[in-house]
Formats: sequence, C-alpha cells, structure tokens
Amino acid sequence: MSTFDEREDAFEKKYAHDAEMQFKAEARCNKLLGLWAADLMGKSDEEADAYAKEVIKSDFEEAGSEDVYRKLSGDLGDKADEATIRAKMAELLASAKSQVFDEV
Repeated sequence: MSTFDEREDAFEKKYAHDAEMQFKAEARCNKLLGLWAADLMGKSDEEADAYAKEVIKSDFEEAGSEDVYRKLSGDLGDKADEATIRAKMAELLASAKSQVFDEV
C-alpha cells in the first residue's frame, strides 16, 4: 500500500469516527433535552425516560435539529419560549459533546 493510500485510509477512518461521535453527541443531547422538557412538564421518572426516547426519535424526521425544536416547542407550549428552548439546545449539545468525547 502506498503512502497516499495509507493517508486516504486514515482520513476515511477519521471521518467515520468523527461522524459516529457527532451522532452519539446529538443523540445524547436529545435525551438530555427530553429529560429537561419532561421535568418542565412535571412528568414522573418513567414518563420522562419515555418522553426522552420520543425526542430522540423525533430527530430522525429531517436533517438538522429543527424537528427536535418543533417537538419540544409543541409539547412545552407556554412553559418555555423559543429563546429558552434554543439556548437549552445549544447548552446541552456542548455538554453532550463533552460527555461523549470524555468517554472515549
């Protein structure tokens, strides 16, 4: 295998690893968002876990995080405004990335 092929292989592996880490961080973020929202809605622990799973599933509707925002916004109603939800999304994404990368 030539040096070029080795570099190409290394870049492909790094890209795959980075994509996997991003996916895990987004899923962790969505779980944390679900738990946060469930707390605002006064759900029990079991209900909160089930709701967090619903939030994770909602992210598969379309690319990006707008589908998650719409789910949270619709479910929370007047319990949290757009700015609050978006700020929490950004905060928890940073926290989730840190958690996922610390585990590796």
